Formats: sequence, C-alpha cells, structure tokens
Amino acid sequence: MQACVIVRELAAAYPVLPLPPITIACSHEHGTWPGTVSISARTLHLVITDIAQSLEAQGIRKLVLVNAHGGNYVLSNIVQEANLAEPRMSLFPQGREWQRARDRASLVSDMHGDMHAGEIETSILLHAEPSLVQPGYETADHDSGERPFLLMEGMRAYTDSGVIGFPSYATAGKGKAVVASLVEQFSLHLGILNG
Repeated sequence: MQACVIVRELAAAYPVLPLPPITIACSHEHGTWPGTVSISARTLHLVITDIAQSLEAQGIRKLVLVNAHGGNYVLSNIVQEANLAEPRMSLFPQGREWQRARDRASLVSDMHGDMHAGEIETSILLHAEPSLVQPGYETADHDSGERPFLLMEGMRAYTDSGVIGFPSYATAGKGKAVVASLVEQFSLHLGILNG
C-alpha cells in the first residue's frame, strides 16, 4: 500500500505512466504469519525483467521500480544489471530518500528502530488511506532492539505482533510531509533517466 500511495503521488506530479502494483513479492521474513504469501527472488527478478522487456518492445525504455518493502533485496541487483550500458532503470525510494523524508517530517523514531508498521508507515497511511489503519495502533509500539539474525530467524523472533517500530508517534501530517519529500526527491531519479 505504501508503494501505491507513492506511485499515485508521483504520477500526479510528473509525466510518468503508472503500472499496476506487483502485490506478491519477497516477504519470507514474514512467512510464519498466516496469510503471508511470497515468491522467490528468482521469480521477482524474472517478473521485473519480463515487464521491462514488454515495455521496451513498445518503445518504453525507462522503468522506475517503486518499492516500499525491505525484503525485496533483489531489486537492487535488477537495477544494476539493467544499467550496464546506460541509465534505464531506477529503484525508488532508497535509504537516503527515506532518511531525508523522515527528517523533513520530523519523525521521532530512527530507520532501524522503525522497521515495520511503525511511525513512518502508519503516518503515510493516516495521510493517504486512513481507513486501512486499525484502532489500537496508538498502543502497539514495539522496540525489538538489535535484530542480528533477522535473515535466519525472520520477524517472528523479534516481534509477536508484526510491529517493529512506533506507530503511536504517527500522524497524518507527518505522512503528508514524508510523501511530499519523496515526490520532490524523485526529480533527481527522473533527471538521470532522462539525461
């Protein structure tokens, strides 16, 4: 949902063609929660490259992958591979854009502590899709501390609820500022792609 909000705002601000979201990706770290469905990194790689090839056959040679899920590590590799000869693909937002957005919105939490369903994600939804935020988020904070074996043990080792972060700090105003910052920063990616 976070990525859909960002894409909607980017499409309103820039001459880009939004594509439908890929709603099942690499969520293996959440795999012990019922209802979590994942595809392999290999499959996600194939889906993205197939989409890029399909667009290229229509004369569209540039593609931006808007990602708001930390488990999709393979997207960085896909973008690197696509850009061997020239800038053709971008991954947005990246860590630096998220950090700038956090700073602009004066978020209380930091990126490490606010990993999942915390201040930033809840703020974005309170701003753009408040009906998706369930009651109780105000008391759902969870500080998991360090997560040295997240890749081996998954999220369940560090949270019972799925929350790693501080949703109680979330506000619609912060969400609006986060999204506005991301939209503004996107111009740099577009500039390089159109360079």
